[in-house]
Amino acid sequence: MDRFDCMRAFVRVVEAGSFTKAAQTLDMSRATVTQLIQQLEARVRVKLLHRTTRRVNVTEDGAVYYERVVHMLAELEDLEAGLPNKATAPAGRLRVDVPSPFATMLLVPALPGFYARYPDIQLDLGVSDRMVDLIGENVDCVVRGGVLTDQSLAARHVADLQLRVYAAPAYLEHAGVPTHPAQLREPSHRIVQFRGARSGQGFEYALRRADETVVLDARYMLAIDDGNAYLAAGLAGLGVLWLPDYMAREAVAQGELVRLFDGWEIAPLPLYVAYPANRHVGRKLRVFIDWVVEFMEEKQ
Repeated sequence: MDRFDCMRAFVRVVEAGSFTKAAQTLDMSRATVTQLIQQLEARVRVKLLHRTTRRVNVTEDGAVYYERVVHMLAELEDLEAGLPNKATAPAGRLRVDVPSPFATMLLVPALPGFYARYPDIQLDLGVSDRMVDLIGENVDCVVRGGVLTDQSLAARHVADLQLRVYAAPAYLEHAGVPTHPAQLREPSHRIVQFRGARSGQGFEYALRRADETVVLDARYMLAIDDGNAYLAAGLAGLGVLWLPDYMAREAVAQGELVRLFDGWEIAPLPLYVAYPANRHVGRKLRVFIDWVVEFMEEKQ
């Protein structure tokens, strides 16, 4: 087997913590991955991995070897892409995960422009609002909103999304039009709560006007962990909801949603492209991130 095949297999086993998971992401059999690791350990004459029945852990020597190999493989990819007699356009496979509304309303409609510029990049696009294990699932980057707290990730700021409060005309006809955010706590009103897919915790936002602050913590009848379904619930008149402008724009223009509380503001939601901090940012990932930043600047 090629030495670099052995190294790539080793990196995936370390990151996935499992020979089976590594084999799945490499499109290899588990036996082939096991053979590659055995050949690598025989070559370097050092035990790189501890195998148990439940998980594979890297040894102390293996951790040192991993840190060097993961950067070397990324640099090799950049080197090969930049050879004078090779096409200069970045090429290869990128695994990306983005929120569902961002995918359907912004990213996917813009992809023809991306492929016109980078026809040799293959995107494997995961569409979800769940927390993604970038290392274990071998994902190159994610687009996410909110404050990033995972210290294993590096991130690039993409945009600040302006949030506003909306409700469907049918809801307002039934419950009445609130003129102050505190009225949402009254028995006649309810919200649609958006909650984290992994944490199960509801998101609460504060509305501010001058020196006055009101937290949108009203009673809910429905909690949802998917952005597209959350929007659909608001359109169906199931409660008041808060949305970034890009999600509400078309519905407001069609008269399907009404903006509430003019003069009140919600702090913008930062949007990031995040990727594993310990990985070298290869050329194809770098141009994808640059493109996302560019097209989001045009959307602002």
